[in-house]
Amino acid sequence: MSKTVVIFDLDGTLTKPCLLFDDIREEIGVSGPILEAMQHMDDAEQQRAEVILARHERKAAEHAELYDGAHDVLDACRNGGLALAVLTRNSRRALDTVMAKFGLAVDTVRTRDDGAIKPSAEPILSICRELGADPRVSWMVGDYLFDLQSGAAAGTRTVLMLGERPRPDFAGQANFVIQSLAELIPIIGVSCDAEGE
Repeated sequence: MSKTVVIFDLDGTLTKPCLLFDDIREEIGVSGPILEAMQHMDDAEQQRAEVILARHERKAAEHAELYDGAHDVLDACRNGGLALAVLTRNSRRALDTVMAKFGLAVDTVRTRDDGAIKPSAEPILSICRELGADPRVSWMVGDYLFDLQSGAAAGTRTVLMLGERPRPDFAGQANFVIQSLAELIPIIGVSCDAEGE
């Protein structure tokens, strides 16, 4: 029988939002999604943009704060027999910094350094292939439209993590909407033995 994998976005999902995307866009001189804008730059412009983005990501990783309940939710998923993954548009270096800082352990990760990025279905399908998981019974949990689009394209169920943000216009595209990670536990059908925070 195929496994179920719960795939988490990083910034704004496991950690409180820390990347200041408007500041990054302003400094690079682009509008809209940053990585997509960089694809249309010449080599010199792209290198400059990568330096700026890496600096912002490094600062965000160093100052990241984990959402309450993150460890409890990951533990509950693992104890329930579910596989775990992180899928982020961040760099591998930034992800490794955050994972080490908080002692987060998952079965696999995908970053922008590993190939296709959200909103493509491919990184999710790649995770599922690696872990022997069925996308149709798996989950994509994230805080942004691209997370929902990636999950929907891959055939997973999707969960939008709001945290303290107001409900965005695209919330209707998610199968479920949560304000805290603890709300994920009954949705995916696992139990949490830890005392509530």
